[in-house]
Amino acid sequence: MEILYPINNISKYNADNNHKTLHPLISVIDFSKADLRNWGSDAKTVKFQYGLYCIYLKDVKCGDIRYGQDYYDYQAGTLVFFSPGQVSEIENLGVPYQPKGYGLVFHPDLLHGTVLARTISDYNFFSYKTNEALHISDNERQLVLDLFAKIEFELKQPIDKHSKKLISANIELFLDYCQRFYDRQFITRERVNKGILAKFEELLSDYFHSEKPQTIGLPSVAYFAEQLHLSANYFGDLFKKETGQSAKEYIQEKIIDIAKDKAFEKGKTVNQIAYELGFKYPQHFTRLFKQRVGCTPNEYKNLN
Repeated sequence: MEILYPINNISKYNADNNHKTLHPLISVIDFSKADLRNWGSDAKTVKFQYGLYCIYLKDVKCGDIRYGQDYYDYQAGTLVFFSPGQVSEIENLGVPYQPKGYGLVFHPDLLHGTVLARTISDYNFFSYKTNEALHISDNERQLVLDLFAKIEFELKQPIDKHSKKLISANIELFLDYCQRFYDRQFITRERVNKGILAKFEELLSDYFHSEKPQTIGLPSVAYFAEQLHLSANYFGDLFKKETGQSAKEYIQEKIIDIAKDKAFEKGKTVNQIAYELGFKYPQHFTRLFKQRVGCTPNEYKNLN
C-alpha cells in the first residue's frame, strides 16, 4: 500500500505540522512541534509530491528517503533540497516516530518580481541526486538555523511594501551559503572527486573506441553523469570546481583532438570523420572544428 502526500499548500502543510500560518506563501517549520507520525502499518511507502520549494535540515532518521531509484545519503545535520515537480518517497518503518529537524518551504509565487526569480535556477543543488545531499558541520548548522530565524522574524512582522524584498533576500542569502557549503564539500571530498574524474576520462576514451558515437551520437555530460551514478548538475559542478572548465568544453576538446588525428587518416573525408565522431550533420562538425581550431578540417590538414 502506498500513501500519496502532496506538498503544495503552505496553510495545509503548517496545519499538518502544528504551525500557525504567518504568510500564505512561505513558512519556517520546526518539525519537533508536529504530532507523532503514524502512517499506518499497511503503508509500505509514503510518496511526497512537491509543488513547493522545500529545504529540510534533518535531525533524525525517520525512514529511508528515496528520490528516483536511490536512497538519500543523509544523517543528522544534513540538508536536502526539493523543488516543484519532484517526487520523493519514504519507506515506512512500520512504527510511529517523532519528526525532528527544520524546514524552509515556499511557494514559487513568492518569487515573482524578485531578483531570486531570475536566479533560482542557478542553484543546481535542487536537482542533485540522492547521494549528493549536503552534509554540514555544527557551525554551518548553527548558521542555517540563524538564517531560518531571520526569515521567521520577518514573517512575524506586519506585511508591508518591504516584506517581499526582505524575505526573498534572506532566502537568497541562505541559498548562497548552501552553495558555499557545497563548494566546501567538493573540496573535502577531493580524493573521491579525483576518482570520479579518472573514471570519467576512462569512460570518455572507451566511448570513442566503441560503436557508441554511431549508435548513440555525440557524448553528452548527462550520459557520463548517469554512468557515474551522479546527476548531470552535480557532475558538471564537480568537474568545474576541480578543473576550472565545464565538462561540455572538455568533451568538445576531446572530440577535436580525435578529429585532428582522423584528419590525417588516408582517404578519410570530413563527412566520414563527422559520422565516426557521432555528428548527425557534417556541417555541425565543421562549424565546431572551426570554432575551436580557427580553421576547417580540410584547411587544418593542408596547413599540416
